[in-house]
Amino acid sequence: MIYTCTMNPAIDLFSEFDTFKPFVVNRSHYEDYQANGKAINISFMLKKMGINSVATGFLGGFTGKFIESTLKEKGIGTAFVHVDGITRINTFIRTGELEYKAVNHGPEISRMSQQELLKLISGFSAADSLFVSGSLPRNVDDSILIEIAQLSRQNGFSLILDVSSKALLECLPYGPKLIKPSDEELAAFLNTDPDALSSDEEIINGARKLLKMGARHIIVSRGSKGAIYLDEKYTLVASAPKGHVVNTACAGDTMLATFIGSLIKGKGLDEALAFATAAASSTAFAAGLSSLQDVPFLLQQVHVTNKTESGV
Repeated sequence: MIYTCTMNPAIDLFSEFDTFKPFVVNRSHYEDYQANGKAINISFMLKKMGINSVATGFLGGFTGKFIESTLKEKGIGTAFVHVDGITRINTFIRTGELEYKAVNHGPEISRMSQQELLKLISGFSAADSLFVSGSLPRNVDDSILIEIAQLSRQNGFSLILDVSSKALLECLPYGPKLIKPSDEELAAFLNTDPDALSSDEEIINGARKLLKMGARHIIVSRGSKGAIYLDEKYTLVASAPKGHVVNTACAGDTMLATFIGSLIKGKGLDEALAFATAAASSTAFAAGLSSLQDVPFLLQQVHVTNKTESGV
């Protein structure tokens, strides 16, 4: 079974206004409420590809109930740890070319609830895969990521990580199956300036350092510049389609889900990377997660270059 773990989920409220001014009532002309969280988005995207998963993590209050009911309505299994407090609501306000983002902390998570989640994960076996994505809620230390990595090595399940915490580096010796840093996150992991990783070659050389530390596969997401995939044998560079960017918040989640989903469906690495890059752009060009309907069109603009032979 595929599991997706979102420890700090949210309802995302997207609103559009003609103007947005302080100290007056601003009335929107568009609004949309979406169950959100990086790994929850992965479950949604996998479902769109016809792949089942079970979503877990922490949920609380009426907002948590909304998220869980939305997942169930989509036919996605749930195994959340229910906590005191209210799962957060994030607000994204767009007016013309400007976007304002208000992101909240969410509830504090007790150590007892954390142990309940770890107990669930400790029951996963070699037949299972676990995505862990996103930020950590209040009172949850980065060390929980290392504990999960240790469980993956101990029990043999595949671990896919998309986290910005530097605790990721301490997870690498346990051999996570795949990590997906952005180019900025990669620079932070390597303690270098983002400008020092501006070219394909610089990113490839930087990502190879994480491979040597234990990561088995890496995708570096680069926004409008596409993506780079590396493992011990292959290095692939994908360009991104052009289009009007509406919301980049979920593009990386889409990329990760559709890449793994494509591999599950038997696609080769180059096809999977191309599809994932097109799908990520499709999400960036929409208000919410991609429906995947425009991916065949966007795929025509994606070019995957195999740099394995070049020795770059």
